[in-house]
Amino acid sequence: MSLTKKTEVEKNCYELEFTVAKEAFESAMNDAYRKNVKKMNIPGFRKGKAPRSIVEKMYGKGVFYEDALNACIGPAYEEAAKEADLAIVGRPEFDVVSIEDNAPVMKAKVYVKPEVTIENYLGIAVSRTEKIADEEAVNAEIEKVRERNSRMVEVTDRPAAMDDTVKIDYVGTVDGVAFEGGSANDYSLKLGSGSFIPGFEDQIVGKSIAETFDVNVTFPEEYHAEELAGKAAVFSVTLKEIKATELAVLDDEFAKDVSEFDTLEAYKADTKEKLQARFDMEMENEVEDKLVEALLERMQADIPEVMFEMETENALRDFDNNLRMQGLDLSTYFKYTGMNLDTMREQMRPRAEKQVKLRLTLEKIAALEGLSVDAAAIEDEYKRISEAYNVPMDQVKAMIQESDLIEDLKVKAAMDLVKEKAVVTAA
Repeated sequence: MSLTKKTEVEKNCYELEFTVAKEAFESAMNDAYRKNVKKMNIPGFRKGKAPRSIVEKMYGKGVFYEDALNACIGPAYEEAAKEADLAIVGRPEFDVVSIEDNAPVMKAKVYVKPEVTIENYLGIAVSRTEKIADEEAVNAEIEKVRERNSRMVEVTDRPAAMDDTVKIDYVGTVDGVAFEGGSANDYSLKLGSGSFIPGFEDQIVGKSIAETFDVNVTFPEEYHAEELAGKAAVFSVTLKEIKATELAVLDDEFAKDVSEFDTLEAYKADTKEKLQARFDMEMENEVEDKLVEALLERMQADIPEVMFEMETENALRDFDNNLRMQGLDLSTYFKYTGMNLDTMREQMRPRAEKQVKLRLTLEKIAALEGLSVDAAAIEDEYKRISEAYNVPMDQVKAMIQESDLIEDLKVKAAMDLVKEKAVVTAA
């Protein structure tokens, strides 16, 4: 038995006192001696050939203690933690109590999952915004596709109109004096985009190609260039080109070009089906988000800080891994965003706290409801992960312990139960 004492030193924090077997420590001491003696010069002995007793006499009895403890503390702690029967979270903080007769006594400060209380988690009332893929919604979706497949055509038979894209030369002056950044040639501007000072684009509407005219505007009081803020300006503008967006004709040929269907009717039917599936997912997500907020309001627990820190670090590590998959890394990301590890952690912390609280809440609900997972569900989940990440099933099972998978499935089942029992009404 490794554990000798278990003491609660504060809320959700224990101190475990345990022993390291003398035989294991002695073996680790010998290994540490063999690893380090090669670097030691002992008078009267060839380098690396001095006996351990001589080295310890010269450098002190504890010369190999650190390496030996690092080598054998893990198994002893694992045994003690198992005997303590605690839901330990985070890494332990070790301290040496004594090393008498080469039989170390250690202390480990550990944090444990808190006790969670929650009531009224079934039958939660929430509202959702109903979304129906009606004719108007389907037509709007198809219009987006038409816009993505549009082309620009040159206009020569009419003046400029809102939504046209025009090419202009312009020179701006304030009190008759040109100002820096106030002129350009062959500038492409979409009328109605709001890219320019308010009123500028409106005054191009109705003008014809080759026409030169004045545009009178006033810079906003909060303009970024202080010397121009609130000033009246005149721009001499020459309209050189007008282009309009030409949408494809909405017919069977359009359907063939943008989809796998031969008729517009079939394309519209497919669009409606897919759009409704998307709406259904959005409505489900809205309900789940509201249920999560309701659960978090109902839960109570004294959560150790270490759990939030761990989840934040996990999120940071996942973000780094995603960047690396894109050929980037955190250093590059920080360079371009001006962020650093501290600001990134601060940004990720709120979500991490929410994730920890939600996980604890759903674990408690699973326990209260006696939720279980059968062998078929476990195998199906291993299969799903294998297919999702294109990793052989045996490798997935080697990477993910069945006990961890079962806990994940119970958490999912708890959320499914909360959703199933929720009272959902239309907003």
